[in-house]
Amino acid sequence: MAEYRAPLDDMRFALYEVLHLDSEAPAAGFDGLDRELVDAVLEGGARVAEEIWAPLNAAGDAGCSYENGVVRAPAGFAEAFRAWYAGGWNAVSTSPDWGGQGLPGVLSQCLSEMAMSANQSLSTYVGLTGGVAGTLMRIAPDEIRQLYVPKLVSGTWTGTMNLTEPHCGTDLKLMRTTATEQADGTYRINGTKIFITGGEHDMAENIVHLVLAKVPDEGEG
Repeated sequence: MAEYRAPLDDMRFALYEVLHLDSEAPAAGFDGLDRELVDAVLEGGARVAEEIWAPLNAAGDAGCSYENGVVRAPAGFAEAFRAWYAGGWNAVSTSPDWGGQGLPGVLSQCLSEMAMSANQSLSTYVGLTGGVAGTLMRIAPDEIRQLYVPKLVSGTWTGTMNLTEPHCGTDLKLMRTTATEQADGTYRINGTKIFITGGEHDMAENIVHLVLAKVPDEGEG
């Protein structure tokens, strides 16, 4: 079995010698950030990636299974997913207002690199969930944010992005799915999406689907 070792020395060089993270952090509003804290974050994430995620990498090649109406992730994925969220490695740079640690985004990038290198297929669940949470934080009404974001950040719910369509692949300018506003402020979605990564599984209580669609006056451009 191939082993994964997080490139911590390379990451430290980039963070300290190139970006000067520890010395520049106070000026960027990250008071109290020092090498001891950064190293603890890197080393903690590395342990999960190396010891829990990487051994399951080959299991991802088998893919999900469909049993009695339930889509099941590969064996061990649910436990590994929960281990990542239990340690808060998905939310290192998320605002404390939403249950994160509020650290610089570059640290999240380091952890994402570890996750993707250790187990690419499992990392997609975390990455997409974070993308949905981040989108809702920025543009959703407050009542939607309060309902959805804490559950996405905690991993109680996961998220997907419904982008690809049968006739155009990833050329999203050609997509035909539309969103028509209704009298109550909701939108009626009309269209077809395919290849929804993480669209169904047994690792979370609920799955939130963020659907990309055009409003009627948007046109083809």
